[in-house]
Amino acid sequence: MAIRFDRPVSSAARFARRIGAFALVLCLAALVGHRFGGLATPYFVLVLLVSIGLALLAALLAFMGLRSLWQTGAEGGLDAMKGLIFAALPLIVGGLAAERYYSLPALYEVSTDIETPPAWLKPPNADQMWLKRSPVVSDADREKQVEAYPELTGRRYDGAIDRVLEAVKKVAKLQGIRIVRADGDTLPLPETEAPPPKPQADDSAVTDAPDLVPVPTPRPYDDDVAQLIRRANGVTLQGDTRTLVLGLRFDVEIRLREEAETTFVDLRVASRYGPHDLGMSADIADDYLKALDAELLGIAGG
Repeated sequence: MAIRFDRPVSSAARFARRIGAFALVLCLAALVGHRFGGLATPYFVLVLLVSIGLALLAALLAFMGLRSLWQTGAEGGLDAMKGLIFAALPLIVGGLAAERYYSLPALYEVSTDIETPPAWLKPPNADQMWLKRSPVVSDADREKQVEAYPELTGRRYDGAIDRVLEAVKKVAKLQGIRIVRADGDTLPLPETEAPPPKPQADDSAVTDAPDLVPVPTPRPYDDDVAQLIRRANGVTLQGDTRTLVLGLRFDVEIRLREEAETTFVDLRVASRYGPHDLGMSADIADDYLKALDAELLGIAGG
């Protein structure tokens, strides 16, 4: 008489596969909906947190299933492995975010000039919903930035502001920064008064001469150099950008100031949502400044 052994079945492994698959689908839907759809960032973060939580549960159940397989030979090893594979993407995203959240300071804005940051041409305004944050960047926050990102400083370039401005706009386009406002480089020329009409010849008696004789002034010279002279000591550009994978939105302010024979460039980057940018603002600023240095290679000053 043949003896048949009935292997127990691990329910934990089965649930790990199902929950892990749901967590993966939820994570992908959140990423695609936020990057290419109209899913707002606060909702995206909320759905992503739910996905990560489900992935953690799936991983825990998968390990329980593998433990049952090792100890009692329970069926479910394949389901447990599938659960771990499905949960991998949400866990990776969550792990990277957690590492940055706890290792970097809680900042949502950085600036190369911490004393007088470039002023927004139009202050960014977004509904924070449940991602509440202080509307004002304090001096303590600026000190945290200096401690965490000491290399984040402004750049001084030899040369006129018009040449540096062309490079600034070019690099912004290459870095995916869309310029939406500008001040200083597109100011209208001041209106000039029409010259007084010439007096008509008159054979009659000459009237008494006026006490004050107006002295005509030359018409303002109109070329690129004259336009630069008429500017208010600099140029300010405001734009926005999105991260490549997650599609998170950031606002960018670029300020150019002409000082003697040099042009000084300052940068301000702020995340649009939440009290913690996970270091992405500093990454955007650093990448932009390095690209600008490469574009203006040879004319950077100290």
